[in-house]
Amino acid sequence: MRLLRKIIPAVFMLFVPLPSVAQILSDTFAIRIITEGMHSIYDFRFSEAREASDRLAVLYPGHPVLDLFDGMRIYWENFPLLPSSGATMQFEDLMRRCMDKSENETAPSPAYEPEYLLTRLCARGLLLLFYADNDMSGNVIPLAASTYRPLMLSFGYTSRCTDFYYFTGVYNYYRDAYPQVYPVYKAVAFMFPPGDMQLGLRQLEECGQTSIALRAEAYFILSWIRLNFEKDSEAALPLLLHLVNNYPDNPLYRICYIKNLLLLKRFSEAEAVLEQNSADNNLFYNSVVPVFHGIIQEKKYLNYELALSHYRTGVSALFPFGAYGNEYAAYGYFGLSRLAALSGNNHERRINRRKAQSIAEFRDITFDY
Repeated sequence: MRLLRKIIPAVFMLFVPLPSVAQILSDTFAIRIITEGMHSIYDFRFSEAREASDRLAVLYPGHPVLDLFDGMRIYWENFPLLPSSGATMQFEDLMRRCMDKSENETAPSPAYEPEYLLTRLCARGLLLLFYADNDMSGNVIPLAASTYRPLMLSFGYTSRCTDFYYFTGVYNYYRDAYPQVYPVYKAVAFMFPPGDMQLGLRQLEECGQTSIALRAEAYFILSWIRLNFEKDSEAALPLLLHLVNNYPDNPLYRICYIKNLLLLKRFSEAEAVLEQNSADNNLFYNSVVPVFHGIIQEKKYLNYELALSHYRTGVSALFPFGAYGNEYAAYGYFGLSRLAALSGNNHERRINRRKAQSIAEFRDITFDY
């Protein structure tokens, strides 16, 4: 299930609250409110996001876009949203309500069908992201199965809205790339139409450059692909720098940017980012930071004692986040394994290595350079 954590978000992650009726799409004032509100959410300015939601509620009371917008805000305001979070029930209720509204209402005419489809995928996508990130396979599988059909329908609308290139691009890339990295899934992939990895990358780039609403998502998934599948950290860096510059208070984008710098061995730049205060009020960010400090102390300063302390602190701090923290906890365990090897403790080296490999998203990203 751990491997689904990035695939499900990649295929279905659509935070953007596009409406299900043509009224809002033709209302430039409402579109401006939504766009500004989304920017506030991504940059963790939630009071401004609430104001945007209130303004939309006056214009379109009862519209499913309100449920989606509020669910998006709750997801990021409680980042990372965990099953134990106090806001989880409210978030799920909002997503289910939005799904009911957008799927059970009939489009006024075929011309409005793209808007209904986008709303349907948005609500399903954000809920799938939550389930997948927390290894809730019992919830992911049925929801993902029922989302496949609307996902395939998106291929028919790319000429009418470039935001659909997000869907088609991710499908085209992952349909062929994922079985190459994880051969066990080749039999499953055979059941789905073939993709085109290079076309998928071009479509995601097009979405990032020209779409109305999915630019941030396109840039983020492109950076994820470049870092983890393509192993091209240089190509990923400008994408993440763009996100950090546009959303400086977003802890997820900052974490990924620092990881990118460390993979490139640009330690001084990573230290400079860590010294900034843009995201340090987020508990998850603060739990990942010691692991990054451990890598810097180990690799740049050769201060193995301090690196050991940082790794232990980070691994312990990430434990309460469960599956969501596994990727960064794995980097901590890989570091502990390296330091144990330096001290001649082969027992600890093997134990920590096994722990890292058991939870690592990509076992070849170890910082063993």
